Amino acid sequence: MSTVLIAGGGPVGLFAALLLGRAGLSARLFDENAALQQDPRAATTHPATLEILGTAGLVDDMTRVGLVAPIVQFWDRPTGECVARFDHALLAGETSYPYVVQCEQFKTSRLILDRLRALPNVEVLLSREVVDVTQNDRAVSVSVRGPDGVRRHEGAYLIGADGGRSIVRKQCGIPFEGFTWEERFLVLTTPFDFEASRGYGYRNYLADPEEWCNCFKVAADGPPGLWRTVFPTDPQRSEEELLGDGAVQARLQKFFPSGGDYEIVHRNLYTTHQRIAGTFRAGRVLLAGDAAHVNNSIGGMGLNGGLQDAANLAEKLTAVLLGGETEALLDLYDLQRRTVASEFVQQQTIANKKRLEERDPETRRRHLDELRAAAADPERARQFLRGTAMLTSQRRAAALTLEDLSHTC
Repeated sequence: MSTVLIAGGGPVGLFAALLLGRAGLSARLFDENAALQQDPRAATTHPATLEILGTAGLVDDMTRVGLVAPIVQFWDRPTGECVARFDHALLAGETSYPYVVQCEQFKTSRLILDRLRALPNVEVLLSREVVDVTQNDRAVSVSVRGPDGVRRHEGAYLIGADGGRSIVRKQCGIPFEGFTWEERFLVLTTPFDFEASRGYGYRNYLADPEEWCNCFKVAADGPPGLWRTVFPTDPQRSEEELLGDGAVQARLQKFFPSGGDYEIVHRNLYTTHQRIAGTFRAGRVLLAGDAAHVNNSIGGMGLNGGLQDAANLAEKLTAVLLGGETEALLDLYDLQRRTVASEFVQQQTIANKKRLEERDPETRRRHLDELRAAAADPERARQFLRGTAMLTSQRRAAALTLEDLSHTC
């Protein structure tokens, strides 16, 4: 039996299904929603992820419906100074994609789903929620609740890509280790043109000891596009207070006085976690994406890590199911992707947040000076970009082998 079951129809689950189907495997994906979610959360797609998406022929279409963003800028909000400007063109000799693509995750999902419709060996079953998982030495079985009641489905392996509250992870008793930030993140989206009015590029990080901000542009439905701002919030204030028109306008005007009310096309609050699953493999069950790891959004590494999980796992499942390779490859998946999540993504995103919110004047000055110096030195800038582009972490994962796995046992 070579069917791979997949719980979760976000971009991670869909991408895993696409890669498995293109390799010749049968895949059956379940998602509890009746249609693809128009989730505006993640948009930044880093060079290391574009390398993977490019092998599936997705990058050209993502560029068509998104924005190419080679520049990232760091600002000191109290002074209005652009502290550092990094150009991904410095990576031209190291990757075929020396830029970031700003493509909202629902667009990426839509592009993948269009390709899945052409694969007869892949089923995408919507309005289907995985509610129970069992396994033995030969197969894994899931109970799926749908319009026609609860049905059982059996496969060779199960990929749990069902989000941070993953039923699959919970059913397998895998701990989700880490912590939750006290403050929630507030996302406000507006058509106000920060490029014309403030000189911002498409990706901006504003350090402020009182209230940091991320400000970046997405294509939305086409020109002129939308600008998304992200702020920390007071944990003592209610959702109603934080999302009210008065509070939203006051927050934006404090940062970016506009001379008039902002048009707000989207507003939301997100609880933010830094967590990693205790293992990404439990027998015939493998975790990927938010089911395996979650982090704050500063730096745009969450969805990127999930898509990288999907590619790594699909390659290894194909080698096991079609290539006769040992299941030790699945333990190597766990080692490689948990290493990336713990040594790079968690550390980097936590450091990103601390750098933006730093209150101590001396430490803050040192952080900004380090950014200035790195941006002014091409080799240091290149090294910085390798990390933010996730090339360093991908290369680190690829360097881990079955021999390294034996050393961890």
